[in-house]
Amino acid sequence: MPNKDLPLVISAPEPRSLELIFTPPQLARFKAKYRIVETTPDGVAKLPADVLAEARYIVGQPPISSETLEQMKALRCVFNVETNLLNNMPYETLFARGIHVVTTGLVFAEPVAELGLAMALNLARNIVDADLAFRQGEELWGGDGNLTARLLSGADVGIIGFGDLGRALNRLLSGFRTRTKVFDPWLPPSILIDNGVEPASLDEVLTQSDFVFVVASVTSENQGFLGADAFASMRKGAAFILLSRAGVVDFPALMAAVKSGHIVAASDVFPEEPLAQDHPVRALPGFLRSAHRAGALDIAFKRMGDMVLEDMDLIDRGLPPLRSKRAERETVSRMRSKPVDRN
Repeated sequence: MPNKDLPLVISAPEPRSLELIFTPPQLARFKAKYRIVETTPDGVAKLPADVLAEARYIVGQPPISSETLEQMKALRCVFNVETNLLNNMPYETLFARGIHVVTTGLVFAEPVAELGLAMALNLARNIVDADLAFRQGEELWGGDGNLTARLLSGADVGIIGFGDLGRALNRLLSGFRTRTKVFDPWLPPSILIDNGVEPASLDEVLTQSDFVFVVASVTSENQGFLGADAFASMRKGAAFILLSRAGVVDFPALMAAVKSGHIVAASDVFPEEPLAQDHPVRALPGFLRSAHRAGALDIAFKRMGDMVLEDMDLIDRGLPPLRSKRAERETVSRMRSKPVDRN
């Protein structure tokens, strides 16, 4: 029987699972230290009143109505392990009551940045297509195989968005001595300068870069803001790498820009996932595709468990969470990212 004196945690981590985000020793520690009530996201509102009243933590991002939140007198923190902040709970009330809302999205920054770097190198050197040609006996040797090749080293690079992912990407690019411009309207120029990048307008990033990385979140203000005009303004032959959410891009316009030969592109995300078998991007030359796998590494998921346990320990001792990233009152309701469908 669970110890009734232990703090109560409501666990509704879909599309994750406790076994995914915790190692066996971590999960054992979690279960030894807390009384855990497991349910589905939609099942949270249906839990008994005494469970809601006692819950200190929620692991997941279930929809929470004002009426349900009113019953949760002991709630201290919502741990969003899906990592996309959805506008599905009364954030103003949560903040007014001093309840933390945090995400563990930092765990994905390095894995996604590494895949983004690999995509950029592939677009620069045509690695995948050259390999496929070799397998088919149609390879081009030496300089004949490098007619469109370029160096990433010393290149002009633009980054759109400079959160955790943008900063992780910039650290990787520093070894390539790139000249990096960044557009992020949510950050003051001094933060960008302190990170060794040049603050720039969106137009400057698009028109003056050989490689453009898009790592911005989808908000109520930027859905589809990168369209035909943006792609037309890019340097001919430039590479466009989409790593955050497809919602920031007019995807048909992106495909048209690639099909015309004006730019090349790579994406780990798509407007609908999984993508229809007959979607035209599947057969589009000059477009490198990845099935939303950039961050989905087991080591990243297990780091979530460390973050959750360490921040719970801090909050239990009356301290603020430090490992997870806290949602901000001014920006959380603007987020429009869709959650992932699977692990």
